[in-house]
Amino acid sequence: MDTLYMEQAIELAKLGKGSTYTNPLVGAVIVKDGAILATGFHQRYGERHAEKMAIDQCETPGDLIDSTMYVTLEPCNHTGKQPPCTQTIIDSGISKVVIAQLDPNPVVAGKGKAYLESHGIQVISGILQDEAEVLNKHYNYFHRSKRPYIVLKQAVSLDGKISVDPLQRTYLTGEETYKRVHEERQYFQAIIAGSGTVLADNPKLLPNEITDFPPIRIILDRKGVTLDFEKYQIYREAIPVWVFTKNDAIENIPDHVRLIPDDHWTISKLVDYLQKEGVQSVYVEGGSRIHDAFLAEDLFEEVITYISPKLIGGNGVSAFSSDRNVLSTKPLTLQSMEAVGEDIRIVSRRGKKDVYRIGSGNRNSQANQKSKSPY
Repeated sequence: MDTLYMEQAIELAKLGKGSTYTNPLVGAVIVKDGAILATGFHQRYGERHAEKMAIDQCETPGDLIDSTMYVTLEPCNHTGKQPPCTQTIIDSGISKVVIAQLDPNPVVAGKGKAYLESHGIQVISGILQDEAEVLNKHYNYFHRSKRPYIVLKQAVSLDGKISVDPLQRTYLTGEETYKRVHEERQYFQAIIAGSGTVLADNPKLLPNEITDFPPIRIILDRKGVTLDFEKYQIYREAIPVWVFTKNDAIENIPDHVRLIPDDHWTISKLVDYLQKEGVQSVYVEGGSRIHDAFLAEDLFEEVITYISPKLIGGNGVSAFSSDRNVLSTKPLTLQSMEAVGEDIRIVSRRGKKDVYRIGSGNRNSQANQKSKSPY
C-alpha cells in the first residue's frame, strides 16, 4: 500500500507546477487504518507546504494521532517563509512518515528525517524515489551539482540550418511548436539569447502566459550592440533583463535591467554567476555561436531540437556553428522523439542512462569532451 499512497502524493505534487518558483514540488497524503484522512501539496512559493496543508485539511485533528504521512520530499527542519514542517508533524501526533526522496538542499539534507526520528517518529525513505525525483529535476540537479540545469533549445531545417541569414529571422517551425516553446519557457528560471538573436528576431523571450515568477531574460552581448532600451522588445516589459557585456558606459538604464560587465566573459563565468544568484534552470535559445560556446565548455545537460520539414541549403546559418576547431563528436543519450504539429521534437541528454522513447526501447551513451570558448 505504501506505493499506492505515494503515487497519490506524487500526483498531488504536480498540481503546483509552475507556481513554486525556486521551491520544489511536494505532495502529501495522510492515512490511518487504511483510509485517507487528508491530502496536501505545495501550491505556491511562499505559502504553506504540502505537509501543513494536509494537516490543516484534516477535519478531526484528533484522528491524526498515530496516523501515517506519505510525502514526496523530506520535510524541512528550518524556518524560512514557513515554519519547519517537522515540528508541525510532531505536534500533530502523526507517528510514521514515509518519504520518497531525501532533500538535496543542504539546508535540509537529512536534517528533517533525523529530527523526526529523534522525536520518536518512525521514518521510511526511498519509496518511489525515482518517480519523485522526476518532479524536481532542476531543483535536484542544482543542489547536487552546484550549477543550473542547462537546456539548449534549437529549431532547425532538415539540413541542420537555423536561418537563411545571420541578421534575418527565418520562420521554420509551425504554430504547434510555437505554442510548445512558449509553454517550455514557463518552467525555466532564466532564458538566454545572444546579441545576434536579439538583432535578428527582436524577441521578448517570455512565455505567452506571464506568471508571478517569469524567467529572467539574459542577453549575451559582449559589445553592447543591443543596449537600445526603446528599440528592442526585450526591454519593454518590466520583467528582469540581465545583460552580460563589456560595455557598461550606458546611461538611463531601466530599473528592471541589470548590466553585468566583464572584459572577458566566458560561458563558465556566466554559469558561475547564475549559480551564485540561485538560478536553478536555464533555457538557452541561441543562436548558433552561443549554443556552440556552451558545447565547447561542456556546460549543458539537455538539447531540445525542433526539426522542420524544410530545406535551406547554400550558405544558410548552421546550428552549433562557430570558427573553433573540433576534433571529436559529442555523444548524447536520446530521450524522446515526438511529432509536434508538422515538426519533430527530439530531446537528448548528455552522458546519462535514461529512457529512450519512440514507442519503446533503451539506448545509452556517454559524453566527455571539454574545451574553452568565449561567447
